[in-house]
Amino acid sequence: MPAQARAVLNKTAGVLLATQQALLWTPDGHQRPALNIPCTKLTGLRCSKEGASKAKLKLLLSDNPDGYTFAFASPPPTAEADLATFKVAITEMISNNAAPPVAPPTPSLPAPSPFPKGSPAPSYSRAGSATPGPPPSSEFEVRKRVLTKMPALAALHRELVIGGQITESEFWEGRQNILQAETAAGQQRRGKASEIVDLRPTTTERGDLVISLTPQMVTDIFEEFPIVERAYHENVPKPLKETEFWERYLRSKLFNRHRASARTEIIKDDSIFDKYLEKEDDEIEPLKPRSDKVQLILDLAATEEDHEDTGNAKDVTMQAGKRRGVLPLIRRFNEHSEKLLDSALGPQAKRRRTEGESSNYAEEMDLEDLHDPEGTMGITLEMQDRQRYFEGRSAGSAVDSASQEQIGDLNAVVREMKGGLMDWRADLGGLRLEKKAGEEAFSKMSANVSARFDTRLRRQDIPEHLSLQMSTCQTAANEFLRQFWSAVYPSVEMQTNSVSTPAQRAAKAAKMAAYLGKTPERVMSLVQAAREEGIDAKTVESAFAPLLVSVEQALQTYRTRKMPGR
Repeated sequence: MPAQARAVLNKTAGVLLATQQALLWTPDGHQRPALNIPCTKLTGLRCSKEGASKAKLKLLLSDNPDGYTFAFASPPPTAEADLATFKVAITEMISNNAAPPVAPPTPSLPAPSPFPKGSPAPSYSRAGSATPGPPPSSEFEVRKRVLTKMPALAALHRELVIGGQITESEFWEGRQNILQAETAAGQQRRGKASEIVDLRPTTTERGDLVISLTPQMVTDIFEEFPIVERAYHENVPKPLKETEFWERYLRSKLFNRHRASARTEIIKDDSIFDKYLEKEDDEIEPLKPRSDKVQLILDLAATEEDHEDTGNAKDVTMQAGKRRGVLPLIRRFNEHSEKLLDSALGPQAKRRRTEGESSNYAEEMDLEDLHDPEGTMGITLEMQDRQRYFEGRSAGSAVDSASQEQIGDLNAVVREMKGGLMDWRADLGGLRLEKKAGEEAFSKMSANVSARFDTRLRRQDIPEHLSLQMSTCQTAANEFLRQFWSAVYPSVEMQTNSVSTPAQRAAKAAKMAAYLGKTPERVMSLVQAAREEGIDAKTVESAFAPLLVSVEQALQTYRTRKMPGR
């Protein structure tokens, strides 16, 4: 179960990684780990107290009595979650040291790279094919991501699970929907970004224009412009080195033609890149005609022969090729958009779009959504005892007759009301509302909003540390209530999927009831702390009043209900 976080060792920042075999720490700026601790050497660990200024973890080793102390460098909520994650992972490593070793898997040879030797290694692509989803993560990794994204849940996990009040499985029981949502989000396929490749220079402090190329940008250029990839294969490493190749490309006419922003008019010739220049695609007919058939309903030229040059001349926007300078850019945007569409829909959708064409206008304009829903005759109901059904219908005829009388009376009332409204005329123009009533209503609403805003700002004058303690008590008690009721009244899904027996659920309910029994005591301690801070105790008591009612209801149910196994 791998875990990774930023950590400081001996005042040096780096990355701490926990794998199934070892703990690795790599300083920033280094490629190889400076510290490699096999799991078999771990004998124990020590953690900083909750709420400490820094989240620290000390490792105890069999061959090093002093051990190593790591301080997690992330912000406080994330650092505490990282500490909890590594504590669980290292505890599992220490417990597994006594287990028999497992044979390591046979290493496999890496697959050959499709990129030439010396080219930058791509990561994800913006202009290439959509990135497939990552492999499914382990349950431990999913839980870690959830705790990292939800600081409140991480604090509750630290309070109850790491505090030893409930187990890990009990904490996540009933929260499968959160884990499933996180798993689905992690396995989503990442599509291509819609931004077109356009390298733009940046200005340095000295006023120089610089274009910085990253491995990702190189990959995007190769996928957006195959002619550049071809030039790279044919000229690197001989006769050009990689750095020289990109410097000359950024100064060439080929790069100027590939730009989507403003182009430079004066560019020197280049003996290598000029031979890869293609004819400018600025004619009325494009150099790359569409290979697929355009739908007739979308083809603007389909009915051109029916409209001869008569009447008014075409507007400038309808004259193809009026401004030849923008045609290459428009066609490039169209090609880029088509690539995005094909990558999102997949090859099957593209094949249906190109091969499933119809030459009949009526078929293309026949939209399924405009059809009336077809009525069905229904399914014949097979009844075992039809006689009883008709007897029941006859018995209810008396009730139906009474209902008919009521309906008749209602119709009479409606007719009378309709007759009374015959002479009514709408004279809304003569309606006058007093200004005073509207001003009073607006004043009351403004006072209400202002009072709520002031209450939110003042937070009832409760100090931050006391408010945090109250929130922790409330959250922990709610979790105990959730665990208690899930044990007393398990849902159908829990009864089907859970492996716990009725006796185990009874023991869990008893355990949660014992924790709930201490809730009033914790609340009274918070009330006493509020008095010492000079805060009105009724404020804290009123805040916990609904919680105490819920706790008392749960305890009353536990005392009166006969749980299985008790």
